[in-house]
Amino acid sequence: MHKRTVTAYRLRPFGTTIFSEMTALASRHSAINLSQGFPDFDGPSEILEAASAAMRAGHNQYARSMGVPALVEAVARHQRRHYDLHYDPMSEVVVFSGATEGIASTLLGLLDPGDEVILFEPFYDSYPVCVAMAGAVARFCTLRFPDFRVDLAELESLFSPRTRAIVLNTPHNPSGKVFDRDELEAIASLCKRHDVIVLADEVYEHLTYDSASHVPMATLPGMRERTLTLSSAGKTFSLTGWKVGWATGPASLIAASQAAHQFVTFATATPLQHAVAYALDHLGDEFFAQLRSDYAERRDFLMGVLRDVGFRVAAPRGTYFIVAEFGALSQDDDRAFARELAERCKVAAIPPSVFYSSHPEEGRKLLRFAFCKKMETLRTAAERLRSLAGS
Repeated sequence: MHKRTVTAYRLRPFGTTIFSEMTALASRHSAINLSQGFPDFDGPSEILEAASAAMRAGHNQYARSMGVPALVEAVARHQRRHYDLHYDPMSEVVVFSGATEGIASTLLGLLDPGDEVILFEPFYDSYPVCVAMAGAVARFCTLRFPDFRVDLAELESLFSPRTRAIVLNTPHNPSGKVFDRDELEAIASLCKRHDVIVLADEVYEHLTYDSASHVPMATLPGMRERTLTLSSAGKTFSLTGWKVGWATGPASLIAASQAAHQFVTFATATPLQHAVAYALDHLGDEFFAQLRSDYAERRDFLMGVLRDVGFRVAAPRGTYFIVAEFGALSQDDDRAFARELAERCKVAAIPPSVFYSSHPEEGRKLLRFAFCKKMETLRTAAERLRSLAGS
């Protein structure tokens, strides 16, 4: 019998991820799972065929640790084609087993114990965990419902001589916010003044709506050399289970990330890398336009349903998530109301107070719904949610 707690002290505060918790709750109550952000449909069939062809062609052994040449070259072409960002594929691109592994490897490779990292809250839940695993200290700038604008005075107050990096997620999970150019320029100015690295999590880069446009941080003056940008096949091509992500950036930052990556996973699934290379090179502007159109239809449908039953909705301009305030429907906090929704309405959503550290009260009257589902799934969820209107 162990006399001490088995889990390392750095990880004890975090417990089980809320995504696993809510997916298990959805399964237990046969609820429609609008909590975890994975599609209930497959990505394009031609990508699946490309993976099968890669397997049959013998691409089944360890890949180059930083990524198969076909994929890193395709990533470099993608960045040049969409953003006029030029990267050397062999030294300024690295492939990970999903962007989440990329976050972990990058922070492990960049941070020393005692370094500080600025995070925006609500945050993707792996960020503070990865900071803790590196022995660094997270500091939090709070984005507040419904517009989630950056309080620049609050942000500036967080920079110190120990600040090593800032994690910028745009389009932003869970809020659906797309950081605008003014906000990005202000953040960039602070980073240059304090010599701070930006880890730009841009996995939802192709999912923007209305008049919003994604502006990569690395495109701003003076920021290419201090920005490591993450993206992923999971969100863009509806293949979350493949776990193929990548980073682009200056060779020094890529080398730091690779220093950890080579000992975390070493290499990502070889045939899947070849298939993602095919997708990046062969699915062009028409594919991305249709992707945005399809998700905009789903977004508008679910926003309308949520408003009709009494939620106050923050209209997302990016991602495939909607954050909604339920104060008119319940006096419970977000965890209790999420449980009630799963049990009574058979619809699961994420209670987002877990995505805050400094100000969890900001999330206690909110829920996050994922609309990356078939329209028939969303219509069934709508029927179930409408029972709230009469409660």
